[in-house]
Amino acid sequence: MFKKKLSYNKIIEYIKEKIMSDKKGSNPFSNGEEEQTVSEQASDVNQQDSEAKETANSDNSEFEKLKTDYDTLKNQYVRLMADFENHRKRQAAERENLLKFGTENALTMMIEVLDNFERAKKSLENIEDIEKYKESLELLHKQVTDTLSKMGLEVINAQGQEFDPNFHEAVMRTPTSEYEENTIIAEMQKGYKIGDKVLRPTLVNVAAAE
Repeated sequence: MFKKKLSYNKIIEYIKEKIMSDKKGSNPFSNGEEEQTVSEQASDVNQQDSEAKETANSDNSEFEKLKTDYDTLKNQYVRLMADFENHRKRQAAERENLLKFGTENALTMMIEVLDNFERAKKSLENIEDIEKYKESLELLHKQVTDTLSKMGLEVINAQGQEFDPNFHEAVMRTPTSEYEENTIIAEMQKGYKIGDKVLRPTLVNVAAAE
């Protein structure tokens, strides 16, 4: 009776030890389902790792594309700025040449007028007839006016016109019933322009209501 009981206890202990050993190592009592689950989990981990690598490669490819686009735009911007700077320098040089040429041309034309003044001055030294003096002076004035007109100078008409602050400067306002209000009744000093640019406004006397 005692031997049977002892044998039974040993058998129980052996089973317990075997179970503990299986937990640390392989489990001979498993039915295969647990092993299959572990295998599936390992497969999922491998798949997730593969997807992560593909995502990383895709991100790197996108980054490289953006970097390439950035470098291209940067190079285009640098070339554009260089072209603009060259264009600006050419424009500045052309303006300088035009101004220089325009000044030279104007002075050349005025030299001829100056020559006529010198001739008139000598010819009028011994002239006592005032009429001849006036005639010579008028000819010189006409030559100056014609020369300046050829250079683009225009007189701003004002007499009898409505006051325009873009072309006229009122230095007097005279109450009168002979003219409509804001009508220019007298020019105090001529004004001049070249094209649409006013060089000097006409100084005028403007009619005001009484």
